[in-house]
Order: sequence, then C-alpha cells, then structure tokens
Amino acid sequence: MPQSNQGSLWSRSSAAGRLSERSLWGADGSVALGDLAWGSSLGARLEELAGRCVLVATADQLTAALALIELDGIARRLILSPPDLPTEHLPFVITAAAVDAVVSDRPALEAGTPGAASFVSCSLKVAPAAFERTERYQTEWILLTSGTTGLPKMVVHTLPSLAGAIQPGSAAPQQLLWSTFYDIRRYGGLQIFLRALLGGGSMVLSSARESTGDFLLRAAARGVTHMLGTPTHWRNALMSPSARRLTPQYVRLSGEIADQAILDHLRAFYPGAAIVHAFASTEAGVGFEVGDALAGFPASLIGRDAAGVEMKVKDGSLRIRSARTAARYLGSRSATLPDADGFVDTGDIVELRGERYYFVGRRDGVINVGGQKVHPEEVEAVLNSHPQVRISQVRAKKNAIMGALVIADVVLNGETGAASGRGKGLEHAILEHCRAALPRHKVPAAINFVSSLAVAPTGKIVRRNA
Repeated sequence: MPQSNQGSLWSRSSAAGRLSERSLWGADGSVALGDLAWGSSLGARLEELAGRCVLVATADQLTAALALIELDGIARRLILSPPDLPTEHLPFVITAAAVDAVVSDRPALEAGTPGAASFVSCSLKVAPAAFERTERYQTEWILLTSGTTGLPKMVVHTLPSLAGAIQPGSAAPQQLLWSTFYDIRRYGGLQIFLRALLGGGSMVLSSARESTGDFLLRAAARGVTHMLGTPTHWRNALMSPSARRLTPQYVRLSGEIADQAILDHLRAFYPGAAIVHAFASTEAGVGFEVGDALAGFPASLIGRDAAGVEMKVKDGSLRIRSARTAARYLGSRSATLPDADGFVDTGDIVELRGERYYFVGRRDGVINVGGQKVHPEEVEAVLNSHPQVRISQVRAKKNAIMGALVIADVVLNGETGAASGRGKGLEHAILEHCRAALPRHKVPAAINFVSSLAVAPTGKIVRRNA
C-alpha cells in the first residue's frame, strides 16, 4: 500500500524558493525548475511509471536529475544507475531491485534491460504533461556503491534519510549556486543535488566528457558560490589555471581523508571561502561537518547526540547511529545495516591524539609489514605535506621476509621540473620528511615518481597492490 511521503522532492523543492529564479545547468543545456510545474521530461508517459520500480539509467546527469525530481513520491522505488556501471551487471540490478520500468536517454539501452516491462525515454525537452503529480509513496531510493570487483551493493534509502542533514531553504535575496565534481548518481553527488534543491538554490552539474579545466570555467562563468569534491578532486583542480576563475564562498571536501596539506592549500587559494570537510558514506549517511580548517574532528563529538547523530568508536572503528543511515541492502546482502543498537560500522579507523580524533585509514586496507599494521592513508598524509608533493598513493609490495613493504607513487607539483625534480636527491629529502614523522615500519621502502594516479569515477584514488 502507498505510504505518506511527508513531502516529495518536487513539493519540498517548490516550497524552498521561487522556482522561476532557479535552474539546473548541464554541459549541453539547462532546465528552469519552473518549467516542471506544467511539464515533464517524460511527457505523457509519466503516469505509467506510478507505483513502479524504476531504474534511472541515463548518460547525462541533467536528464537523471529531472527524472528524480519528477518520480519521487510517484514511483515506488528509484534505482540510480551510475554511468560507469558495467553493462553485464544490469541483469543482477534489475532482478535484485525488482525493476519493472527503465528511464533513460540512451535508446540503445532498451535491448539490454531484459525483464523491465516498460522503457521510457527522457530528454532535456520539457513537454506538457497532463498527469497530476500527486504524492502516493515514500519512494525508496536505491544507491549502488562502488567496488573494485564483483557485483555492486545496493543500499536502500528514502528521501528523509538522504535529506536529514539538509536545512530547509529560505527566500534568501542572493540565491546559492551549487556545483560539485561528483556525479549525482552517487551518494556524495546526490547530497549536493538535494542541498541545492531543498535549500532553495540552483546547480551546475559536471560532465564526464569535460576536462577539469573546462568544467571549472563553466562553473565560474555561472558564478558558482558553493563547490564540493573529494580531496583528490581538489588536488587536481588546484593544478588547473581555471581554478583561479572561481570565487567560491564555500568549499567542502568529503569522500576521502582530508589531510592538513589540502586544507591549507585550499585556505590559501580561496581566502574568502569557508573551508570545511565532512564525513559521510552511502550506508552511514552524513555524520558531521568540520569547519575549523583542521584535519580530523573534535573528540567532543563522540558519545553525544549532535543534531540527531550519535557516534562512538569501537575497536578503533567509527560507528554512527542516526535517522540518516540506510535501512538495508538489497539482493544477496539483504541483512539490515545497523547493528542491534542501531549503529552502522563505517569501517573507517580513527585514532585519538589529544582532544582530537584523526582518520588513519580503512580497516580493510591495512598493509602488514612484519606483523605491524600500516594504513596507507596515514603515510599519504605525511607525503602530501611535503612542499614538492602534489598527491601520493601508498601501496603494498610483497616481500618474502617482511610479508609486505610500503611503496609510494608520488606526483610532484607542477613547479617541480621533470628533469630536476625526480632525482635521488628529492627522493632522499621526501624519505627524510617521512622518517621525521613516522615510525620506521611506516616509512616507504621506495618512492616512484609518476605523472598521474588513477582516479575512480567517484573521485577517489584507485587502490592497488604490486
């Protein structure tokens, strides 16, 4: 039976600010939100999607955004397919999520979605729609988590759990203009999309077809005020001359550990902006935001209810309980996500130093060096603090005696010349920098200078072992 939605994405967006003054901009076009008051990107076929389990599988972020706005509260379930989802995984997603309709801007996809009863095309053209947008369901939002191998995990949210950290919009004299390097079909990007809509603002969407520099130019030309991405996104962005064109009021990092080096670089680069970093995950939801421009987070956040979020540390792992957490997994991982006490184990290991907790890495990413644990992210934070290092990746290399050795791939800053910077002298200087800050077993056994590091579509460094 349909359940009360207590406000769909469309109705809550409409209440957040004047639709006539707000828009979504993509790389190939734009849509004024006010146009959706009388029309639809799905046209006359919107009505047949009522009560269905709809897979949103578009190539373009803007068409995906329109489908989500129109279908929340009408569809029973929305499954967000990221653009990098392998085609061979589609049958699993369709079966596990009970998909019976597909919305896409890719006509060729119709033949590749067996089992779906309906295929509905969407476009950037908003056409008149006679269907009354009446809220009928508390729609389930299914997000696919990124994995390096195997089938994706499908995480069940609702609009209330996704929007729990977002303050209602107000009629501000100056509308906020949001943008992000993230794709809105992933949790991080979806959070920014919802913040823009529910906060009364507009949004500039990124495109996988654009270079970082071109995207920054487009965002700057629109006058973006709030810009978000992973630390890796920002390290790459700051190397582009186009980054100087932005004049943001608010810069936020999430998705990876925000070390002190990148926070300091952003504060120097954008002195007029608030520099914040946040912790969130697809399963645990938004945990907290830190606005003091320091890495880590205050220990006072642990053990108390802050804005409806409770956190604790157990066995070194951060755990979160709130109304923002996902309910469960779909498919083969059908168990309820929270434990018996309602906490979700994030798998992120933290360490208390003084009155502050610091993230040191993922539980499943530890390198074992002669029986001693090394978190790659902890070593990377030290490497990245060297003035000639732009970004680094630490990985394990098998060793017959120690089990594994720590190896570092390092990308140097642009001002460090290829010929002059990649000699033994600089390698020695960087290793000495590490020895001054790390125990012996955590110091890299070797440094490889590389031109770039592999970055996943989520904006995170691709982890690999030798």
